[in-house]
Amino acid sequence: MSANELNRNTYLSKNVGDFPEKCEINGQSYLKVEDLRYGTNPHQPAAFYKRADQVNVIGDMEILKNGKSGLSQTNLEDISYALNIVKFFDKPACAVMKHVNPSGAAVLFGDETLKQVYMKARDADARAAFGSAVAFNKEVDVETAQEIMGSFVECVVAPFYAEGVLEVFNDTETYKLNRHIRIIKCGDPATLPKYTGEASALCNTFKVLADGSLVVAAPLTTSLKSIDDMKPAEGENKRVGNQVSEVPVSKEQLEDMLFGWYVNISVRSNGVVIVSNGQTLSVGTGEQDRVGAVEQAIVKYRDKYEGENKIEGSSMASDGFFPFPDAVETAAEAGVKAIIAPAGSLRDADVIKRANELGVALYHAPERIFSHH
Repeated sequence: MSANELNRNTYLSKNVGDFPEKCEINGQSYLKVEDLRYGTNPHQPAAFYKRADQVNVIGDMEILKNGKSGLSQTNLEDISYALNIVKFFDKPACAVMKHVNPSGAAVLFGDETLKQVYMKARDADARAAFGSAVAFNKEVDVETAQEIMGSFVECVVAPFYAEGVLEVFNDTETYKLNRHIRIIKCGDPATLPKYTGEASALCNTFKVLADGSLVVAAPLTTSLKSIDDMKPAEGENKRVGNQVSEVPVSKEQLEDMLFGWYVNISVRSNGVVIVSNGQTLSVGTGEQDRVGAVEQAIVKYRDKYEGENKIEGSSMASDGFFPFPDAVETAAEAGVKAIIAPAGSLRDADVIKRANELGVALYHAPERIFSHH
């Protein structure tokens, strides 16, 4: 057998490791759902477990259509983070995940259809959306299913599917590109923990360190339940005195900032999300510095969009505070007009003062939302 044949067979095979049928972690019992196709990489065996003592939104999901092989760890992580975005919205919402970061997300704006919401999420970064996991918080209809089948998608997850939708997803003659798409029915994403104080130990997160040590943490939630919880930034220091954000914002800009904040919870830090009209325009993620995340988002937008500059008048969410005004200056130069970010910098007042000078509304969130997944 050649090296290429060996590598191909390893990639396609289902790795079965020595994983027990039951296990207990931090006093909580888990049951094995299945051995996975592989873990993060094809040479890593993995298994999928669910909580034994509760109904699980993801752990009890139903595979309505399988691909040529089962799920991988990466598929499950993409599904989880995508549902972690759409769970926040009463309106129809869609998240398109790729390598555990959203390539795009969208929520219904005006009289849009679910198909249009999906297209906004997909086309926010259509190149990155190739081979993605797509999640919805509402029933998927036939029109949306037909649009999904027009480009390559790894899996779709939603709580409900309308009559006739599975026929579309199984039509491999018409949609040859997506003949191996996986269709998954999950529980209601709205039941996942969202807001500070409502999560219990049932949803604790676990991080295994290199030597097998374990970090147990409460899930990442937020105190922002609506735009009524959002307050203009205020700060004070000896250099510039007391500063308050004075730039007026519209209701739409407030809603976009909150939308961006909810998306950013599932973006790897350092992260920023630029949004407009319920659509992510660009996501800057995984940068070591804050201004670098803003620069990355702007470059990605300019490289992948043509024509109208949608960033002009847009809003932005940052998962951490601004230690200097440079990130706000960079965003403002690109056309961002409203920003939400946590307080906490010794230079908060300087940043607010500079934002006022640039005509950018700055709102302070009550917590940081770093996600180091």
